[in-house]
Amino acid sequence: MDAAPDTERGEAIAGQLIRLLHQGAPAEVFAQHLADVEALPDEAPGKSTLTEVVRMAMAVRNRLELLQQREQGMLAVIESAQDLSSRLNLTSLLRAIVAKARNLLGSDLAWLSTHDAERGEFHVMVAEGALSRSVTDMVARRDRGVVSVVMSTRLPFTTPDYLHDRRFAHDAGLDDTFRDEGITALVGVPLIWDGEVTGLLFVADRYHRVHTAQSLSILCTLATHAAVALRNARDFERASAALANADAARAELERHLRSIQAAADAHEQMTSLLSRGASLATLCGAVAQLLGGSLLVLDEAAQPIARGGAESYTGDAAQRYAPHGGHSADIAQALRLSRQTGRSVQAYEDGDERCRVMPVIGGEDILGSVALFHRGELEELAVRTLERSSSVIGIVLLSQERMEANKSRGVAALLRALVSPRQDEAALMADRAARLGVDLAQPLALLLLETDHPSAGYAARRWRTVPLQDEVLVDDIDGVLVMLCAASRAPELRQLVTQWARSEMAGVPRGVASRPISAVAEIPAVYATLRRALAVLGRMGVQGHVIGQNELALYSTLFETHDRASLETFLEATIGAVTSHDHKRGTELAATLLCYFDCNQNARTTAQRLGIHVNTVRQRLATIEDLIGHWGSATRALELHIALRLWHLSAPA
Repeated sequence: MDAAPDTERGEAIAGQLIRLLHQGAPAEVFAQHLADVEALPDEAPGKSTLTEVVRMAMAVRNRLELLQQREQGMLAVIESAQDLSSRLNLTSLLRAIVAKARNLLGSDLAWLSTHDAERGEFHVMVAEGALSRSVTDMVARRDRGVVSVVMSTRLPFTTPDYLHDRRFAHDAGLDDTFRDEGITALVGVPLIWDGEVTGLLFVADRYHRVHTAQSLSILCTLATHAAVALRNARDFERASAALANADAARAELERHLRSIQAAADAHEQMTSLLSRGASLATLCGAVAQLLGGSLLVLDEAAQPIARGGAESYTGDAAQRYAPHGGHSADIAQALRLSRQTGRSVQAYEDGDERCRVMPVIGGEDILGSVALFHRGELEELAVRTLERSSSVIGIVLLSQERMEANKSRGVAALLRALVSPRQDEAALMADRAARLGVDLAQPLALLLLETDHPSAGYAARRWRTVPLQDEVLVDDIDGVLVMLCAASRAPELRQLVTQWARSEMAGVPRGVASRPISAVAEIPAVYATLRRALAVLGRMGVQGHVIGQNELALYSTLFETHDRASLETFLEATIGAVTSHDHKRGTELAATLLCYFDCNQNARTTAQRLGIHVNTVRQRLATIEDLIGHWGSATRALELHIALRLWHLSAPA
């Protein structure tokens, strides 16, 4: 009688199980049905059969769930493969892979780290599900945490409780991050390509969890896709870099070829100008135009003798150049270095302009230099063009020197013949002088000038460019500038030479002018006397003066055999107390005493000449007598007068 109800009950349970399977009910529902069946009395008919039916239904449900997971995994793999072929942005592709891994496993968060081989570290590149930014900033060492296990085995690694897992060395920073995020379970799989671990893919949960082999398999497949993406990205970067390098090399080659062509054109242009006999100014302008700056040609004393500028160049440093200005030391040092290296050298910067210099050499002599003013760095071929131009300019300067030498050869020969003890025939010299505009029959005057720098040869060349040098014979004789003119022009020439030497020449000049010479035969003796007097001026330290022969005669006779030290000893012994008093107290005792002697020891005349009261003169003379004693004797007065004259000559101009 009870069999029918039990059978109906079993059929009802079986039908219900089929409906649950069809609906995809969770495992908890099947477990509840199994518990209900197992709760039936043991003597209930068909209990074992019902239990078996429920268990088979649960097995079917598990197989369906597994198949569904596999299907989802396959779809994720297929979508990831499609992303590999359709997405070009690496970050976007990796973010899609990380999102698929997290969603497929139903995990709380996931991230992907790439390997920095140089530092031995893994840096998070993309992350999903993180609550704080600290996850994206994580840096994992290859010898700490799950990373150390994966790097050593190159296999997936899973831990249900990361923070308490003692199978690896922990990183305190990572532990703090995981603790803040509440991470408990963690799975890490390597991104491997050609046997190299390029990164790691992680999924994590905030509860204890054990992953199936199926889940790990899907993660490994996604990790492989990520490895392919990273390798493709790196290959693309290398290809892009190679292409960019190729483009840069091609552009550089084209620029180099253009520069070579420009240098060849520049050389051809300079050669053409040289062959046509172009002037120095024309050549200077052409070089400046080629180099896009301003060019100065300087002589051996740093004086500009030619200049040129590119039409497009607006700098004014070349116009502000001064031979002995603030940058003269920089230019001199750069020229010394340039002569040592044989290459042009940058001398200085003036605002946004730069000055590059190169000496102009002819044979073994320094003819001058070229100075290029430009902006920015010069290309190497532009520097070479500047250096080649110095050689061309040197040829022009040598040619000019040769022409000047031809013009001045007659002057030099005549002047040397006139000062030589073995003079040529008087009539012959007079005829040659007349052709040069000098009448030897009239009274004549000699003037000798020397400087410490530059050379007398340079001074002679510069003097020939002075407009008022007609009817004056000028040449360099044994390192001294020698001038011969009519005696009537001597005062004018003396003043003109002094002004010219101070303004045009770097060194401070000193010179001596002769008294009128009535006969040509007297010139050699006067010349010898002036040479000795010039030597005395040098020993006396005279600078900036051209002194008359009469004024210097006594001192030349007395002191031509003395050196500078003995002259200073003489001055110190005679008037040293007076000059020291003037130096310490700012008085003018020495000048007053010299004027007193020049005025025949007349106090009133001295006061008138100095523009002071006669009592002031007497007070100063009394002070002088207190300093050096009485000078009433003629010998003592002469000694003091000579010393004061030497002191006055030695004083700076």
